[in-house]
Amino acid sequence: MKITILYRPDSEFARPVEEFARDIERQQSVKPELVSVETREGANLAALYDIVQYPTILALRDTGELLQFWSGEQLPLMNEVASYANS
Repeated sequence: MKITILYRPDSEFARPVEEFARDIERQQSVKPELVSVETREGANLAALYDIVQYPTILALRDTGELLQFWSGEQLPLMNEVASYANS
């Protein structure tokens, strides 16, 4: 399983997203991948999973199957995200 966070690094929500990623790694031993939607990889992921709101946190199987996602300013609880990463 992997956790990917699609976000805009130059937006007002960049700092909370980066802090969330740092805190979940420290507290839950989950290392999310931060991906800017302004890159080719980020734009492709957003198109693949039909993401139009940022930030979006994706819980993905290693095969790329989407298990769960959370979108918008209100970030989910770290325990909730970690439960997908550790399953």
